[in-house]
Order: sequence, then structure tokens, then C-alpha cells
Amino acid sequence: MKRPIEHHINGILDLHTFHPSDVKNLVPEYLTACRERGILRVRIIHGKGTGTLRRTVLAILENVPDIEAVYAAGEEEGGWGATIIDLRK
Repeated sequence: MKRPIEHHINGILDLHTFHPSDVKNLVPEYLTACRERGILRVRIIHGKGTGTLRRTVLAILENVPDIEAVYAAGEEEGGWGATIIDLRK
């Protein structure tokens, strides 16, 4: 995974208040809504480390169509453990 520091983030989904079982539907729905609105770079905040939310997000992304790239985001990009997704046009 690369860190796309130089690129602008258009959409942000913060999962800190959600249980991992809730994000199974939320993440794909959010990415679909972003694509429909022309938002092609999204940050999903899940917390630092290798916690349950991060593992859940990465597992979900394996089954989401039309993803161009997935990046790990860190302190250089806001101080939160996050994953950045580039959606295909």
C-alpha cells in the first residue's frame, strides 16, 4: 500500500461510532453513493493499528467492485488510522 499524501480526499467516512457488524453494509453503500456523486477518493477512518474495524473494512473492500486502489493512511494525513480508496470513474 502506498500513501497518497499529494492527492485530495473528497469523501470521509468515520467508523469510530459503529460496530464492525454495522459497517458491512455501510461501507459499500457509502462508496456507491460517493461514486454516484462523482466522489472518487474516499477516506475511511477506522483507527490505528490492526483492530477489528480495520480488518473488517479491508475484508469488505475485497468484495466491492470498481475500486482502483487502496492505500494505508497514517499520521501524515491527519493522525488517524484510515484507509483511502480510489474509485474507478
